[in-house]
Parts: sequence; structure tokens; C-alpha cells
Amino acid sequence: MKESGIELRPISSLLTDDVGNPARYWIPAYQRGYRWTKLQVTHLLDDIWDFIQTSEGGRREAFYCLQPLVIKQRVDGRIEVIDGQQRLTTIYILLTYLKTLVDVLEKKRFEITFETRGEANEPFLAAIDLTRAEENVDFFHICKAYEAVGDWFSGRDGSQKLKLLQHLLNDDEAGRNVKVIWFELVEQDDPVAAFTRLNVGKIPLTNDELIRALFLRLAAAESIGQGLALRIAHEWDQIEKTLQHDAFWYFLSNDQAPSQNRIGLLFKLAAGDDLTELLKRDAYGVFHVFSERLKSGAAEREWLVVKQTFMALEEWYEDRELFHVVGFLIQQGVSIPQLLKSAANYRKSDFTFELRRRAFDLTIGGDLSGLDHATLKDSVRERCENLSYIRDRMAIRKLLLLFNLATLLENPRSNLRFQFDNFKREDWDIEHVRSIAVRRPGRHNERVEWLGHSLGYLRSQENAQTIVGEIEKFILLTQAQAGDYVFEPLYDRVLSYFHESDEGEEHGLANLTLLDRGTNRSYKNAVFAVKRKRLLGLDQSGVFVPLCTRNVFLKCYSPQVDNAMFWSELDATAYGDVIVATIIKFFSVTPEGDL
Repeated sequence: MKESGIELRPISSLLTDDVGNPARYWIPAYQRGYRWTKLQVTHLLDDIWDFIQTSEGGRREAFYCLQPLVIKQRVDGRIEVIDGQQRLTTIYILLTYLKTLVDVLEKKRFEITFETRGEANEPFLAAIDLTRAEENVDFFHICKAYEAVGDWFSGRDGSQKLKLLQHLLNDDEAGRNVKVIWFELVEQDDPVAAFTRLNVGKIPLTNDELIRALFLRLAAAESIGQGLALRIAHEWDQIEKTLQHDAFWYFLSNDQAPSQNRIGLLFKLAAGDDLTELLKRDAYGVFHVFSERLKSGAAEREWLVVKQTFMALEEWYEDRELFHVVGFLIQQGVSIPQLLKSAANYRKSDFTFELRRRAFDLTIGGDLSGLDHATLKDSVRERCENLSYIRDRMAIRKLLLLFNLATLLENPRSNLRFQFDNFKREDWDIEHVRSIAVRRPGRHNERVEWLGHSLGYLRSQENAQTIVGEIEKFILLTQAQAGDYVFEPLYDRVLSYFHESDEGEEHGLANLTLLDRGTNRSYKNAVFAVKRKRLLGLDQSGVFVPLCTRNVFLKCYSPQVDNAMFWSELDATAYGDVIVATIIKFFSVTPEGDL
């Protein structure tokens, strides 16, 4: 039984069969006809020409690669095209336009037959007649593409036409040319099923599927029997299964988790510096890297590199301290390759210090190395006290996230872990613990909404019936009736009830915490008691609430809890002091131990 094949093939190899006759491609009826527009044809030619220009400038990329051409060999010798016929047909139209130069280069054009029109398309494609464009829909689009090719070459001289054709058809393996990813189905594969999977819903072959096929084919060739191929297939599935856990994925990535093929992250990392900026922009750039590496047939060696990369990430995930500190740095945009290089260059204790040194620079600023304890305390306190919600929102978010992580790490006997998956998916951001003056609701609907949130809580309080009645009356007023002279006194009475006089803007760190986007949007500038009720309700129902946010609304940081419904200046001061002390303790380490 013939094995499946996957390889990079130059366009020149698509022109003829094994004995030198024109290759015969067959487009089955289950595919639509040729439908590329002028824009798509132009983009293809632009991309090829840009490649030629940059390659002549000494860039590393030796070829320009089209997307996969998925085919199956037929018993009659023809090649059934399952995916990629639009590009293949466009290449043929280009060769037809340049047929004089093709003949000069002593090249042959392949043949294309569309099942829906039998042999009718073959002579038409070989000598496109624009006057026949209206005969059928296929001829129409073929003619439009032909005209697009002519428009693109308009103003370009013969030498430029020859240059493009030479690069397109260069068959020198070491030369600069255009290639396709040739993916040949095995004998027992159903081409209609393959076409449906690839095209219904526009699901393309992924880098991972292409690389998997490449590894398994070469592994089978390298080893006796199927031993290596079976082992790679098993280990591949185990790695993918681990990456399917959102806790693991979001520890490593700030991007939305794909539903499948998450192993692609590993191949990007293992590709390393070979994944140049140009290849990063190519949808199949990672495949190109591994295709080049595997030319020597070293499937086992390259798979070991991928597996070792995964094992390093898995070790970080399993180690509770590394999980939190590495997770923090990744969340802040530090790249995994940078971290992997650091891990390779340091002992574990030194690596842990290096991670905290990076975190210090990101949150406090400066170099943690060589700081004595007194200077460290002064630096942290000064940074925390000078942060402003208006000016430093991103810096505050970093610091509050680190405060949560440092709090979890304070107790070495605890097995609690921060939920990066929920934190990233639910988009937790900073918000005020209590209301502030500059965010007083100004529109009538905003005022009704704000009072309504307070009303929901006040109705449960026996000593609040008078203010409840006033709020209920206000909500029934029209916008014209409920002017500032009515709302402002009522707003002040509500704040007074909750002990939240809005004198001062209270934009400092001691009045800020992490809140989920839903609470931020729905409760906005609500008083402490309303936000407290909402957050504790989420926590009780099992919804993720960061530990320190929960502690704030339970008033765990307050020296005395005389009233759990109010957030006083004393509460805020105590909360700010705990943040400072926790951050100082987190950074009070050296490679040898605590400061």
C-alpha cells in the first residue's frame, strides 16, 4: 500500500510526470470552478515579485511557498486535485500568458481538466481567447484572471517577465524559486471526505497537521517497522492532551486558546531563530522550517527538541513558584524563548532570582541585584505611594496581579494556584474599591441605574427605609423632573449612609483592586457595599475571584472590622500597607536566600 507523502516541491516539478510528459491534473465535479478575482491574482503576483526582490537582497529565504496542494494519484495516471486548484489554475494561466518565454526556457506546461466541462477547458486554457469570456462562467473567470495578469505586467519590460518566470520555474534545489506544499493522500483515503473537511467552513490544513504527517512519514522510513512513528504519534497525542487543559494553555499564552492543534505553540518555540520575520508572516512558515530541518531525515532528533521544549514548560507548570512567577512574566509579554534561554543559562536557584529580577524591573523599576533590604523597602514603598489611577493604570494592574501571586506564595504549605485561564478569559482589570467623586453619574439613566444598585442592598437594611423611599420616588421621575437639584442631595445622602463622603478623589493604590469586566461594566462607580455583595456572590457560586480581591471585600486587611459594609480611610491605609509589605517580602530574595 502506498504511503502518504508530504514535501516541498518546486513549481517546475509540477509541470511534467516521471517520464517527462506534461502532468495531467483533474479537477473533480465536487469542487466549484475557477473563481479567483483580479485582486487575488494580483496579490499572488505581488507576493512572488516581493520574494524575488528581497531574495536578491541577500535575505535567508531561498524560496516562496504557496499554500498546500492536496492531491491523490488516480489509476488512469491523472492527478486528482482535492485542495489548491485555484492557485494551480492561476499558475497555469500565468504560464499561458508567458507561453513564448516558457518555450524559450524549454519548459512544458502541465494540463488541467475540469470534470464539469470534460475536455472543453483544456484547449481554452492553453490558448485563452478573451472573446469567448461569455460562453460560460468558467471561461469568464479565467478570462478575468488572464486580463489581471496582463494588467500586472503592463509597464514591465521583457527582462522583468523573464526574471519572474525564471524564479517561478527554477528547478535548482539550492536556487531561489517558488514551491508548493505537496500533500498526497494515501490510497485508502476518500478524496471527497478530504475535500469536505478542508473546504466546508473554510478549514485549511494547519501547520501542525502538515508537520505531523512529515514527522510520521520520515520516522517510518528511519526505523525498522513502525516503532519510532508509533512512539512519536503516541507522545504527540499526550502532549496535545496536556495542552488542551486551559490551565496549562493560559499559563503559557495570552492568546485565545484554539479548540484543537495547540501543539503548534511548541513548534513555533522549537523553530527558534529559524522562524524569521518573513516566515512569521507566512501561514505555513513553521512547516517550512521543519521541512528544511528534516531534509536530512533526522526525525528522531528533531522530535526530541520539540519534546524537550515541552518538558521544560511542563516543569515550570508543575513547580508552584515557577508557575506563578513565569506565569506573571508571560502575562506581561515576556516571551517564552527569552525565558527558555535564561533557564538554560542558570542553575534553578539563580533562574528563580532572575525571574524575580525581571518582575522587579517590570513593576517597581530598576535592578533588584545588589539592593540592600532598606533600599528595597524604600523603592517599593515609594513606587506604591506614587501610583495614580489616572496616570498609571497599566502599572497598577501589573502590581495588583503580582500582589495576588505573591500572597499565594507566602504560604509554602498551601497548594492554591492562581487561575490564569479565568483571569485572562474574563478580562480582570483594576477598579475602585469605593466610589469616587469624579465619576458621579451625570445622565438621568445613569443616575437611575446607580441608585437602583444601591436600592437593591438598602431594601434589606432596617434603618434605611427613609432613603429607600426617596430613591423609589426619584426612579419614577421623568428626566425633566429629576434635575441636578433633586439628584445631588439624594446622591450625597446615599454616600453618607455608606460612610463614603466623596471628598478627595481617592485614585491611589489603596482604593484599587482587580475586578472582573462584568462587575466593572454593570456596577461602575457603585458604593463598597454593593460591589461587596456582587463579588462575594460570585465567590460563593464558584466563579473565580482573585484572592486579594476577595480579601479586600471581606476586609481581611483591616485592623478592626467595626462595619463590614463600609470602606473607611483606616481600611484603605491598612490595605495599602499590606500591599507594600507583601511586595517587599516577595522581592527580599537573592540567589543565596532571603535578604
